[in-house]
Amino acid sequence: MIGGIAANNASGMCCGTAENSYKTVAGMRIILADGTVLETKDQESRESFRKSHLPLLSEIEQLAGKAKEDLPLAERIRKKYKMKNTTGYSLNALVDFSDPFDIIEHLLIGSEGTLGFISEITYKTVDELPARASALIIFPDIVNACKAVSLLKSTPVQAVELIDRAGLRSVENETGVPGYLKTLDGTSSALLIETAAENKLSLKNKIELISGSIISIPTLFGVEFTDIPAEYELLWKIRKGLFPSVGAMRKTGTTVIIEDVAFPVERLAEATIDLQQILGKYNYNEAVIFGHALEGNLHFVFTQDFSSQAEVERYGKMLAEVSDLVVKKYDGSLKAEHGTGRNMAPFVELEWGEKAYQLMKEIKKIFDPDGILNPGVILNEDKDVHLKDLKPLPAASEIIDKCTECGFCEPTCVSAEMTLSPRQRITVYREITSLISSGKEPHMAASLLKSYSYSGNETCATDSLCAVSCPVKIDTGKLIKSLRTEKIGNNQRTAMWIADNMNSVTAVMRTTLSTVAFFHSILGTTVMKTISGGIRKISFESIPSWNEYMPEGSKKIKAITSSSPEKNKKVVYFPSCINRAMGVSREYNNEKQLSETMVHLIEKGGFEVIYPENMNSLCCGMAFSSKGYTKVGEKKSKELEIELLKASNNGQYPVLCDMSPCLYTMKENMKSGLNLYEPVQFILEYLAPNLSITPVNETVTVFPVCSMKKMGLDGRVSELARLCAREVIVADTNCCGFAGDRGFTYPELNKHGLRNLKMQIPDGVKNGYSTSRTCEIGLSLHSGISHKSIVYLVDRASKKII
Repeated sequence: MIGGIAANNASGMCCGTAENSYKTVAGMRIILADGTVLETKDQESRESFRKSHLPLLSEIEQLAGKAKEDLPLAERIRKKYKMKNTTGYSLNALVDFSDPFDIIEHLLIGSEGTLGFISEITYKTVDELPARASALIIFPDIVNACKAVSLLKSTPVQAVELIDRAGLRSVENETGVPGYLKTLDGTSSALLIETAAENKLSLKNKIELISGSIISIPTLFGVEFTDIPAEYELLWKIRKGLFPSVGAMRKTGTTVIIEDVAFPVERLAEATIDLQQILGKYNYNEAVIFGHALEGNLHFVFTQDFSSQAEVERYGKMLAEVSDLVVKKYDGSLKAEHGTGRNMAPFVELEWGEKAYQLMKEIKKIFDPDGILNPGVILNEDKDVHLKDLKPLPAASEIIDKCTECGFCEPTCVSAEMTLSPRQRITVYREITSLISSGKEPHMAASLLKSYSYSGNETCATDSLCAVSCPVKIDTGKLIKSLRTEKIGNNQRTAMWIADNMNSVTAVMRTTLSTVAFFHSILGTTVMKTISGGIRKISFESIPSWNEYMPEGSKKIKAITSSSPEKNKKVVYFPSCINRAMGVSREYNNEKQLSETMVHLIEKGGFEVIYPENMNSLCCGMAFSSKGYTKVGEKKSKELEIELLKASNNGQYPVLCDMSPCLYTMKENMKSGLNLYEPVQFILEYLAPNLSITPVNETVTVFPVCSMKKMGLDGRVSELARLCAREVIVADTNCCGFAGDRGFTYPELNKHGLRNLKMQIPDGVKNGYSTSRTCEIGLSLHSGISHKSIVYLVDRASKKII
């Protein structure tokens, strides 16, 4: 279903959805109500369709002729589409085109699955200009902001976004937001402006032109552009988060709603004030208004309680008055870029009039004579349909109750499109808890619970990247961990025994891995795959999956403190339990195990290595807490913190862990002032200044793991790699899906997460680098390229300064 196909400008902002797609479509594959597939730009498909659906094509041609011959109606249609408009069907297709296939193609855009299903679409694209700059300009009131919009329309701006005072207030406490937002009075408004150019000089000229165009308009803090990526990306991230930020402030159990309308640009200030007054009249005091000012397109976001009839009536009256305002006073658009849906279906005829509405009904009848495609959407004779079957957002868990289901989390989730995305996990969990608490449809609740075990729980990597992209920082991974803990209950004895015997457990792991590696060397990869696959199948997949990149067991680390000529150049090195168990893989080129290479590099950089006492019994706790054994994880984390404080002389010396996921867990749990580092940051800050680094003459690929992204260090991985190699490839991926050891038990998650990895790595690349041992196994498997710790690359490229 295409309710409005999104297209993005350089800022990542929505710039027209269905309206924009109408202009940029270059072809599509459509599945019609009778199951026929039409590829609109394929000549063979068109000819076949012409033979099988000649009556449909004839009806479309006749309808287009009818629209064009009615001159007042044709002029009305053209006028309406001079403004952003997605209300109803795309009637402009009837007057813009004569070829019935072009008309079909453009009618389908924005039809929300009511005319057919778009299974594939091709867009015309434009180049993204490399030099960019943005400015957040504060005006004393909405009138002056809109005056500036009229002047900016003739300047080289890429985007101009209007934000009212309520919108600014909703984000004023976000990290990085200018502090002066908190000091603004109630009438202040802002414009967020972006411009772009081919180069810095051209960008500078455009900024001067834009700034000069509004010099006569009063501002509170002047006009100041920034071309620093981190700064302008933050501004646009704030703008993008306006909708969910309102949702996050709502009372639990209420719903967040966003509507969008369009007014003539020259009347935008007047219309915005009128809209604010209506929202105030019906006590939507939390509502914020923002939008694409150059197009007169405003979004307004508010929260709504649908639990009582009085609240539903309040909502209905407000929406009716807004509709009258937009249509009768301003002849605007009730939908500017979002889909009409059911919420605006009762008002389509109000906006378009009887003749145009009749055309839409004829369009629906031509494509869907039996009314089976998304019935009741866009066209609906029930004038109260927008007040029925309203979707609640019931309380389910404090962890996720503020979720607005905006979907910003979905692109970062490794299991999205395989099982469930974070948004879907929350939606389904809400439904489960609602069914259980109400006692309704117990068979449905049981069915959902059973399916959720795998789709919601087992295939969640709990990497928390969803929280990074969520405007209100909802961590679906925490929800899943809490469900795992709830399922386990007090049955944590086995986990506690393992935690109390880490030395013995890692010793068994080393022996097991070495035994498996021995048989691999004797039997070969093909035979080992067959045998291990058979054993896993017989065990009903309870035995972990094996692959050819599985390492041998490591040698037990001898905790011998090294020495440094400089008294205070010391570092506490904590080898993770994974790296204490896992040695090198078969494809490594005679490298030593990571712990030895790490020590060699540290000493090469002039530092003395200190090991914590009882090192072989220590663990950060992640292996336990990620599976729901929260108490055990906390216990191990506390034990480790105590030993690290001793070894570091109460935080005097930095602490290095060789696995970034473990380091992230340590940072989350340890609040005693320890200076904690993973390999990349430690090397860049402490070792690189003391090393002579000559880049190796090859192209390498690097993969920043989830924990690096959460710590904001993903850019530093490639920075370090570029110091050490001629060329560096950073694949466009999120989580690899290995998720600690989950890649052994649910290898399909790892496969799905890295399904596009191999195609992004050029031929000739032989080595990949990362900062997590288990992730490196999965990366090697699905890229065909040996991945290992980036420590190995630095060690290859560096020499001690003599």
